Amino acid sequence: MFAVIKTGGKQYKVSEGDTLVIEKLPAAAGDTVTFDQVLMIGEGAGVTVGAPVVAGAAVTAEVKGEVRGPKLITRKKRQRQTYRRTIGHRQDLMEITITAISADGAAPAKKATRKKAAPKADAAEAAPEA
Repeated sequence: MFAVIKTGGKQYKVSEGDTLVIEKLPAAAGDTVTFDQVLMIGEGAGVTVGAPVVAGAAVTAEVKGEVRGPKLITRKKRQRQTYRRTIGHRQDLMEITITAISADGAAPAKKATRKKAAPKADAAEAAPEA
């Protein structure tokens, strides 16, 4: 199964287990983010194209960490003047791993967690005092 999502003004074709570097989102490492702007979903021979998005579809991803893009150097100069400027820029990016693709809007199943037993009441506290 694959999906085409839109984030940061760009479109990405993703499937479960893919690792992407996207524009930075307000999330920390280890957090889970959900993309609801799913433009297309494909499974086997069937493809669903949204107009503009597929209703109820969502892609869930886990944030691996923040990275910075390559340094872009910009130079400015004015003709016949002694005016020169060099400016550098590095874009903040985020590395994510796709964990689930949901076509029907249902939340992905969470892993079962063990429940801890409630602490037992002491026998002395349970018996009424006379």
